[in-house]
Amino acid sequence: MKALNILCRKKEYQNKRTWLQKLKDQKYLYVMSLPFVLMVFVFSYIPIWGWSIAFQDYKLGLPFWEQSWVGFKHFITMFQDDKFYTALANTFGMSMMGLLLGFTIPIIFAILINELRHKLFKQTVQTISYLPHFVSWVVVAGIVYKMLSTDSGPINQLIQLFGGEPVQFMAKPELFWGIVVLSDLWKEMGWNTIIFLAAVTAIDPALYEAAKIDGAGRFRRIWHVTLPGISNVIIVLLVLSIGNLMSIGFEKQFQLQNNVVAEKAMVLDLYALVFGIGNRKFGFGAAIGVAKSVLSLILLFTANALFKKQTGKSVM
Repeated sequence: MKALNILCRKKEYQNKRTWLQKLKDQKYLYVMSLPFVLMVFVFSYIPIWGWSIAFQDYKLGLPFWEQSWVGFKHFITMFQDDKFYTALANTFGMSMMGLLLGFTIPIIFAILINELRHKLFKQTVQTISYLPHFVSWVVVAGIVYKMLSTDSGPINQLIQLFGGEPVQFMAKPELFWGIVVLSDLWKEMGWNTIIFLAAVTAIDPALYEAAKIDGAGRFRRIWHVTLPGISNVIIVLLVLSIGNLMSIGFEKQFQLQNNVVAEKAMVLDLYALVFGIGNRKFGFGAAIGVAKSVLSLILLFTANALFKKQTGKSVM
């Protein structure tokens, strides 16, 4: 028994020494990571304290201990409001369309860029594709309105060139989701390509050479070398993207909406802004945020469980 205790203490000491050795070897990496850890803590964890507002009839200027606690009143009001379910459906619908296009097309675009052999042309394409990411949604909305305008808009001019009638795209609620998703795709496609392109360029060139020797053509090399080589990155980002389905923001919907398509533009964040903060119902707005976060967690853990069951790998 004494020998067993000595052995256990020796193993514990070795584990502790190994951890300290790793800490010493990677001290610069930990120091570099510290500011980002602090940012996550400050901007992601400390604000969770604000969830308490969802259970209060919050009044500006009153200290925390003088606020009136109302329990689940705001949640009950929210679940009884038909506009909440409209906003939820709009959020989920646009998010699924965005996931389908905004996740797959950057992968394809990254592979196509990687296949370019002319270095200058490749860098030019990359740079041009990144630029829209830095453009404000105010500017993007103006461009979209101008492109889809019935008055000298290029899209309608093209339709008329082929004998069609001008289409009032921005006055058709059934087209609003598609317009928002395609606008977002144009703006963010190049930026979302970066991580996939980095994963592609990290693949060992010897694998391509071996596949080429075995007689694999370009498409075969992409299918059997490139896609398996970035599969782990794809799985991780897909699970995280599913977890963020409810967090699509409100900027693009707010900038592109009008009175005709207002119902289709109402997403959860815009619903919280208009009916919560806009009406000075801060507790109600916080309740919407809490519900959105809970739905996001459910989606994240569900997606992770499904992928773990299928692949045996877990993101978390």
